[in-house]
Amino acid sequence: MATEQNPPKRVTTRTLQTMRDRDEAITMLTAYDYPTAKLLDEAGVDMLLVGDSLAMVVQGHETTLPVTMDQMIYHAEMVGRAAKRAMVVVDLPFPEGQIEINRSIEASARVLKETDCHAVKLEGGAEQAGRIEAIVTAGIPVMAHVGLRPQNIHVDGGYRLQRDTEKLVADAKAAESAGAFAVLIECVPTEVAAAITAAVKVPTIGIGAGRDVSGQVLVTHDIVGLTSGYTPKFTRQFADLGTALKEAATGYCQQVRAGGFPSDQESF
Repeated sequence: MATEQNPPKRVTTRTLQTMRDRDEAITMLTAYDYPTAKLLDEAGVDMLLVGDSLAMVVQGHETTLPVTMDQMIYHAEMVGRAAKRAMVVVDLPFPEGQIEINRSIEASARVLKETDCHAVKLEGGAEQAGRIEAIVTAGIPVMAHVGLRPQNIHVDGGYRLQRDTEKLVADAKAAESAGAFAVLIECVPTEVAAAITAAVKVPTIGIGAGRDVSGQVLVTHDIVGLTSGYTPKFTRQFADLGTALKEAATGYCQQVRAGGFPSDQESF
């Protein structure tokens, strides 16, 4: 049993590769703050993603584009400090993964230097191979991201299912060859994700990509009912904390207004 004197063994890129080789399912969820990350880590989640999705689920934006590198570092520092077992991956926000390669290296290095996180995630496939290789060469693990690319929403004209098997397989293979330790596959048909997984040796993590992958990732807010109203088809709600939180706040307001809180037992 893990204790402060005997901490849990950290999940690493090698751990994940072993899990893929043994056909052991990998679990991954998003986290943006210390208490959430601590609970997810204690629950046994293998990987935590400090996703640029925080722009939508935490900041209330319509896309992932507004979040900045400084904001990603701010949230990543909290998550990395909380996680004792899980490997923590941090998204490179737009446009840190699209402009000059040295800037991508510098942004990625900030993740390792300024937080207790362990890797970065970069959207793109074959066209990002040189960037992935450069970041990995600098000593920074990279997870690639193929399929639906939220940072590309204005080019793609919306969030669309990606079906081009040949291109997606080529993207994943190029990312693997460049040194990516894993490939995230977003919003593709099950058979396409299966083809990608069969084509590479590194772990594949699916989100809206069916069962034939090495593991799954979801946005934590979606699985616990803390959403702004839209829930993607590919997610599942495992708890309803949104309703519970609203009911708790309603009860608190009622008790304060009625003079029932604080009671003598809750006063000095």
